[in-house]
Amino acid sequence: MLDAGQCNDSYSLAVIAMKLRDAFGLDHINDLPLSFDIGWYEQKAVAVLLALLHLGVKGIRLGPTLPAFVSPTVLNVLVENFDIKPIGDVDTDIKAMMAGK
Repeated sequence: MLDAGQCNDSYSLAVIAMKLRDAFGLDHINDLPLSFDIGWYEQKAVAVLLALLHLGVKGIRLGPTLPAFVSPTVLNVLVENFDIKPIGDVDTDIKAMMAGK
């Protein structure tokens, strides 16, 4: 488990993930047993989210409250195309992440 600490540090985590993907000869970051859980507290978190979506990362958890621009229609697109999951309670989320869900 790695904690980026700040949004700015998420770049380093993405680089580590890409290096691990290459080291293990995998086709995609999604093939690694990783979970991305983005705490939505300020606007720069959207840059992290967009960067991860650009890399094709799926199954990202976002919250604890969703950004104001995520309308029900936008959320539906994110869920259907990128498997975005709203952050729930800690115990349930950790169990799901450890199970690769």
